Amino acid sequence: MNTTKVSPLGTNIKTTGKIDTKVLLSTLWIVVMINMAYADILSLHIPGAFDEVAKTSVSTGTSIPQLMLGGAVMLEIPIAMILLSRVLKFKVNRWANLIAGVITIAYVVGGRAPYPHYTFIETVEVVCMLLIVWFAWKCTNPEVQTCR
Repeated sequence: MNTTKVSPLGTNIKTTGKIDTKVLLSTLWIVVMINMAYADILSLHIPGAFDEVAKTSVSTGTSIPQLMLGGAVMLEIPIAMILLSRVLKFKVNRWANLIAGVITIAYVVGGRAPYPHYTFIETVEVVCMLLIVWFAWKCTNPEVQTCR
């Protein structure tokens, strides 16, 4: 549906009512990244949370700094995808979103914490990442900036 709007400068702007796929993917990655960071911030306020990190460190045979590095690397995926979703060429963009989405879903679900806030935020993250994978998979025409 095409509509015409008047801009603040008095000129007519034609709109299609569709969102550019690159903008949509980038925005979904922003939501994922903020939720990932916020879940971790909230978890720091739970008594005994650090003890659980220490137990994970012992059970996996890695040091706490190594665990933190792994978490930092995984958080960089959504951060990088915010920009990459907007600047990559069509085919690379599509595959980058598909691969990054699947890897990040596995990380979020695999790193599940037994806290209600984390379960809620994890659900939001997974839904957003499933949408990212869906839109990246669905968009097959590089000539069209919006996917139906």
